[in-house]
Amino acid sequence: MKKLIAGVVLGVSLTALAHGAGDPAAGEQNAATCAACHGPGGAQPIMGNYPKLAGLGEAYLAAQLRLIKSGERAVPEMTGQLDNFDEQDLQNLAAYFNQQPAGGGQANPDLVTRGQALYRGGNMASGVPACAACHNPQGKGNEPAGYPRLSGQNADYVAKQLKAYRDGTRGGGNNAQLMTDVASRLTDAEIEAVASYVSGLH
Repeated sequence: MKKLIAGVVLGVSLTALAHGAGDPAAGEQNAATCAACHGPGGAQPIMGNYPKLAGLGEAYLAAQLRLIKSGERAVPEMTGQLDNFDEQDLQNLAAYFNQQPAGGGQANPDLVTRGQALYRGGNMASGVPACAACHNPQGKGNEPAGYPRLSGQNADYVAKQLKAYRDGTRGGGNNAQLMTDVASRLTDAEIEAVASYVSGLH
């Protein structure tokens, strides 16, 4: 597992370095259409199972936009949305959303203890590593490695993605293999608890 994590971190870091930085001002011009689903600045999605885009990390956002555009990551709601965007447009969008203030969320008080234990310490019995190892103890992510910010993210969205990794319906990208392995070891109750916890982590 440690070799896999190290390999993924190196691969993502090199990928991130291979692409130029985006222009947030240029990205803002194309972000208006995104607000219909993700809210102004990508911070207030209209539905809980849509992601907050604000502050996720430019490298992560750009990588996901590329995967969605190519179809390697299937997101039915995004079908056709990126067809007219070139590589620089995607990078600019990522830069714009990354600079927007990330909003907070609210954790279910009944799930905080279990969610915190899993996020910070993992589950040694089932081989689940601590989420904090890659996503930062405060949930701020790891921009150079391309790991997204989880702090304040919608709990419904986090749970949906963990279940998609677990059942193999979310793939693509350098992190997919790692997340598929981690999620395959999570129970529904653990997913609910850790998703709730990161939503309130801010």
